[in-house]
Amino acid sequence: MRLKCLALGLLLALPAATALASSAASPPPLAVPGLAESHLSPRFWLESLAHPDRVVLDRAAIEAQNARMVGEDPSIHDLAALPDRIGGTQVREWIEGLSTLPTVTMYDEDGQAIDPGVLATIGANTNLDRVPADQPARYGMVLRRADLRAFPTALRVFRSADNSDIDRFQESALFPGDPVVVLHESADGDWLFVLSQRYAAWIPKEHVAEGDRAQVLGWGGDQPYLVVTGATARTVHTPEAPGVSDVQLEMGVRVPRLVDWPADRPVNGQVPAAGYVVELPVRGEDGRLAFAPALLPRSADVSDDYLPLTEANLVRQSFKFLGERYGWGHSYNARDCSGFVSEVYRSFGVLIPRNTSAQSVSPALNRLELGPDMDHEARVQALREARPGDLVYIPGHVMMVLGHVDGDPVAIHDTSGMSWLPDGASELQRLHLNGVVVTPILPMMAGRDTPTVDRITAIQRIRP
Repeated sequence: MRLKCLALGLLLALPAATALASSAASPPPLAVPGLAESHLSPRFWLESLAHPDRVVLDRAAIEAQNARMVGEDPSIHDLAALPDRIGGTQVREWIEGLSTLPTVTMYDEDGQAIDPGVLATIGANTNLDRVPADQPARYGMVLRRADLRAFPTALRVFRSADNSDIDRFQESALFPGDPVVVLHESADGDWLFVLSQRYAAWIPKEHVAEGDRAQVLGWGGDQPYLVVTGATARTVHTPEAPGVSDVQLEMGVRVPRLVDWPADRPVNGQVPAAGYVVELPVRGEDGRLAFAPALLPRSADVSDDYLPLTEANLVRQSFKFLGERYGWGHSYNARDCSGFVSEVYRSFGVLIPRNTSAQSVSPALNRLELGPDMDHEARVQALREARPGDLVYIPGHVMMVLGHVDGDPVAIHDTSGMSWLPDGASELQRLHLNGVVVTPILPMMAGRDTPTVDRITAIQRIRP
């Protein structure tokens, strides 16, 4: 299992005496110690910005950074640069690097121990013996949001009988229009092992349509497009065309817009007077990749281009997820800590790795390392100087800086839980937050005697 966002075990201790509110007129604090009602509105943070609309990176700078990301970060796969044929040794390396059966007892959703024979059958379904010595690169496109799995199975698997949140076979998710290279098929024929730009894992075969390389990688091209700038957007329900009906598009997803569509010509039974006509991938009658028109309602939170990367927009975009349920590996139709920050940045067209383990060390970002020898005060000073949008990493978790209250840094992050230490108490008290929340940083504790600030490994700044 690759390191993503181990938020469930994260202990973020917040002394009850800590107060974020800078005014006695602030509403009473909420369940999170030190959190005031005003801090749950983007307006509070926008009003504190000296230059809210100053562009941090313009489009040319973002494209240059993305090119560095593709060229320098080993977690990013350049699908366009793959050879026409892919060796079986490489394919087996990708599969075996992910699909390693657990050696300890695992549990199902009902808290029952999973029979080792069941796990062995799942392992056999990887069909490793059938990986050819050499194969042509097969390209495909994702049709609907789909889970990426460590094994070709939908069975949810947990490390303890009393935890049914963190499915250890859940890796991530891909979204409509994501290109993939199909590398292998499961023994039962229901799953594909695919390589996407940021991940290699198993995906249900029904959610992928195969096409030729130019068709997949050239989709959209120089056409006008729309970018989803809300947490999600959905195409309208169209019984006439199930393949493009109720398709969920996540923040930052880009789809071609058919601007020349005649105003009086129905799209799947509906004249597009109150919608945008877009193009989505579908599986054609021949079973191959095709494209079809779909409608996005005018009420959808979308833009005709990526948003300008400004501190104000970073705050606004992050708050669109506030309160969303925490979903390990994009489970629960949601996202986890690293998925949260990567989708916020994708609305600006910024590419960052999928997992915290890769994000925190990416050489393509403006990285400030907080080494183990850095003293506490130097770490605190680095956080005091952090700007909105800066990403703060501790092992297995990432937080996005929102701003400062009385000089102290405050973050928004997607976490399954946190703990705090009430005044005079000797034990940490846990809060099961399970979602996108706002918390202070400096008072947090990783353990009874260890401030979280002393466990920070890096701050990644997506700025010059």
